[in-house]
Amino acid sequence: MTEKPTRIEKDSMGEMTVPTDALHGASTHRAVLNFPVSGYRFPRPFIRALGLIKWAAAKANHDLGLLDGERAALIVQAAEEVAEGKLDDHFPLDIFQTGSGTSTNTNINEVIANRTAQLAGKHIGSHDPIHPNDHVNMGQSSNDVIPSAIHISAAEQLKNHLIPALERLHAALETKAKEFWHIMKIGRTHLMDATPVRLGQEFSGYAQQVAYAKDRAEKAIDALREVALGGTAVGTGLNRHIDFPRKVLHHIEQRTGIAFYEAKNHFEAQGGKDAVVEASGELKTIAVTLFKIANDIRWLGSGPRCGIGEIRLPATQPGSSIMPGKVNPVMSESLMMVCAQVIGHDTTITWAGANGNFELNVMMPIMAHDLLESIRLLANVVDIFCDKCVRGIVANEERFRRRWLPVSRQRSVTIARQKLPKKVRRLDGQFARSRERKRSCPRTNLSAHSTRSK
Repeated sequence: MTEKPTRIEKDSMGEMTVPTDALHGASTHRAVLNFPVSGYRFPRPFIRALGLIKWAAAKANHDLGLLDGERAALIVQAAEEVAEGKLDDHFPLDIFQTGSGTSTNTNINEVIANRTAQLAGKHIGSHDPIHPNDHVNMGQSSNDVIPSAIHISAAEQLKNHLIPALERLHAALETKAKEFWHIMKIGRTHLMDATPVRLGQEFSGYAQQVAYAKDRAEKAIDALREVALGGTAVGTGLNRHIDFPRKVLHHIEQRTGIAFYEAKNHFEAQGGKDAVVEASGELKTIAVTLFKIANDIRWLGSGPRCGIGEIRLPATQPGSSIMPGKVNPVMSESLMMVCAQVIGHDTTITWAGANGNFELNVMMPIMAHDLLESIRLLANVVDIFCDKCVRGIVANEERFRRRWLPVSRQRSVTIARQKLPKKVRRLDGQFARSRERKRSCPRTNLSAHSTRSK
């Protein structure tokens, strides 16, 4: 096998052999070799958020007179390429790495520095005209950049993907609630027959649950708007301009449409990850909501001959390799599995959030991965469930007529009897009880009795 060409780069630990075409440097490559754990990388939204932070930081430092115009312009251009996904191949690190995510902050600093060298016509690794720490990372630390990137990326994904998906599902369920309003059916509690309810009322409950789910996603965004950027290493703001956080977040708001603001207390923002745990908790609640709806819908469509069979679900694919014609509620099952995964992610995030030691949480990469994965999975599966299941649901009106008419006739008799005068109702009741006693008593053979008497 032909070996790939390499170059030599240096960091504080010495020389390191790095692939010639790689934009990352020595420190990142050490982490590549140290953590070949899972193959899971930081997702695209997280890398975008890192790019936005470096883009906004260069602008802010230039605004504050700390970075000259030429260097600022080069960093802005390279960071923009990161944000747009043009340099994703140069972010090779596993999420199971240093718990602060320092390796990934180093990764983006090196990528931007080396990309600016290319843009300036210099060779990769020269750190000319941009140094990864002195210029790209100016006024920042991994300890405030990584938690800020978690908040920014998750808030963007909630705003742009999950909330619109929930809005579409809510509208589809509201439409079905109106469509099914005229259909009477039996309600069920404890899985047993209860009192009558409209099928439309049942679906209106699902619609309201999804409306509340959207509210919860918005609450998650609100929790994530407070960011750690500006705290630098331990929350004191060492080595950054006093106005740096405000200016950076102003630029980021212009790109995201979300009003992020500097943490009220940087020691809380970096020592704990309560806002991430809170956002994950909202996602878990949304998952519980969606699981209930999907499960109800698959039960209502069960059968079609021997189950409940009150609704017909769209047939999307064959359901069996041995039973021709069988069709299964696969869209509900897909949604339910995603919900189970989200609940599992929340457990991981909860435990990771508890592992903040003194001034820093050291399980941030897994929190970032699982939070963004929960949002991605929910947004995707909600859209699929809405398009391929909910919009195509049809009421089985013949089933309702067969089941409901006998019940409604009995109900009509009861109502009619209640309208009788009290005295007549009492006599009618006595007559009915007398009739019941006669049915239950054995008949007397009068002719045989008469013969014996003679």
